[in-house]
Amino acid sequence: MGVFSTVLGFFGFGVGVTIGLVIGYFLFIYFQPTDVKHPLIRPIVELDTKSLESMLPEIPHWVKNPDFDRIDWLTKFVEHMWPYLDKAVCKTAKEIAKPIIAENTAKYKIDSVEFETLTLGSLPPVFQGMKVYTTDEQELIMEPSIKWAGNPNITIIVKAFGIKASVQVIDLQVSALPRITLKPLVPSFPCFAKILFSLMEKPHVDFGLKLLGADVMAIPGLYAFVQDMIKTQIANMYLWPKVLEVPIMDPAKAQKKPVGILHVNVVRAVKLMKKDLMGKSDPYVKVKLTEEKLPSKKTSVKRSNLNPEWNEEFKLVVKDPESQALELTVFDWEQVGKHDKMGMNVIPLKDMIPDETKSVTLNLLKSMDSNDPVNEKFRGQLTVELTYNPFKEGDADLDTCDESGTIEKAPDGTPEGGGLLVVIVHEAQDVEGKHHTNPYARIVFMGEERKTKHIKKNRDPRWEEEFQFVCEEPPTNDKMQIEVMSRPPSIGIHSKENLGYVVISLADVISNKRINEKYHLIDSKNGRIQLELQWRTS
Repeated sequence: MGVFSTVLGFFGFGVGVTIGLVIGYFLFIYFQPTDVKHPLIRPIVELDTKSLESMLPEIPHWVKNPDFDRIDWLTKFVEHMWPYLDKAVCKTAKEIAKPIIAENTAKYKIDSVEFETLTLGSLPPVFQGMKVYTTDEQELIMEPSIKWAGNPNITIIVKAFGIKASVQVIDLQVSALPRITLKPLVPSFPCFAKILFSLMEKPHVDFGLKLLGADVMAIPGLYAFVQDMIKTQIANMYLWPKVLEVPIMDPAKAQKKPVGILHVNVVRAVKLMKKDLMGKSDPYVKVKLTEEKLPSKKTSVKRSNLNPEWNEEFKLVVKDPESQALELTVFDWEQVGKHDKMGMNVIPLKDMIPDETKSVTLNLLKSMDSNDPVNEKFRGQLTVELTYNPFKEGDADLDTCDESGTIEKAPDGTPEGGGLLVVIVHEAQDVEGKHHTNPYARIVFMGEERKTKHIKKNRDPRWEEEFQFVCEEPPTNDKMQIEVMSRPPSIGIHSKENLGYVVISLADVISNKRINEKYHLIDSKNGRIQLELQWRTS
């Protein structure tokens, strides 16, 4: 009987559980609470005013403001670099904080203040957009919108009056709109000399502060007081127009401004090699400074002469006498075909004594490779006279400064009554060729021609190249022509194209000392070119 009751009880339990599960499932599916609804998802354009106002603080700047660009790539870049940036920023923060802590510990009679832990956590900041300004000066202005809800671990140990206390910063949130200016832009890496930092509005800073393990910010009234104090202090230091300036490099060294003039007199050559079929040569000399992109200056050609005399003088602008050298190359002129190289040599400027004339006779070499056995063959000699006139003391420190309007003086040795005409080709915009657009600028002045580098497939090229012309007298009545040309591809049937030109009267440059303007290109639909011209006198 007992066994029979046990079996019936087991089956009854199984049936009851099964029926209970079926009924529960039925009730769960078909009798859901009426107060639970699926969320309604709608496009932003269909939201009402109240809903939009509640969402605006979280909408990125690039959505709200059309002049902000979307920069998700920068956020992704910082995310990957964050573990390394964390260590670098923390190290820099400690170095900056050391003198500040040392100054204030003595002031407030605190024994010591030390970082026990300092890490920015694993959550990087987010860039919600960036505004970039374009100006006619040599600078880059950016305004990134930054938000950071981080999980830093910053613990500071303070010892004072025999008491040791730990202060911990937690749950840090920062929202800021800084202005970052890189200026002046220079042709040496990292391509800018200074970083200028300022805030365009008061930042939002929120954080928790634990003192001896207790959340101090939970004290009534303290949170609002600390928030207001932080915003006020930061605004007093960095709110625009106040600026934090971080120097990166010396602008004068980065831009390699002229520091003097080298006077070169090519006197004569003797016992040159015979290159022509008739047993003679037609020699001429090319003169240039190393580390310069300017074309070489040339002497006249002496026909059928192996012992020519020139006595021709040239003036070369020196930027770095410690590293530059004078390069002299003798060529044999040919009516047809390539001119034959007869020999060459160099003279380092660091060996020159300032303001002293030096006569030098050089053995001509095949190349400047000292191990080349071909150089053992005698190729003739070249005699030159050199005089290096550096700037007077203080002249090299005078820079072309937009704030003061000061124009750098021409170096000593500039012809009396004359000066140095400086042309800076900044950029061009909206230039376009018929068959190709590989633009370069060509300057034609007083029979001399200078060219910038060419930039492939670019309608808005930026060159930032500088050229100097030594003038015997002010070119008040002269004009300068600057052309924008397009270089054809190496493989193709089309020739070079003229994308536009401008003719500038130099009278305004001489009277005003400096002009920096954009010119509309003649024979171009929308093309413009930005040029800066300076007239420097000694």
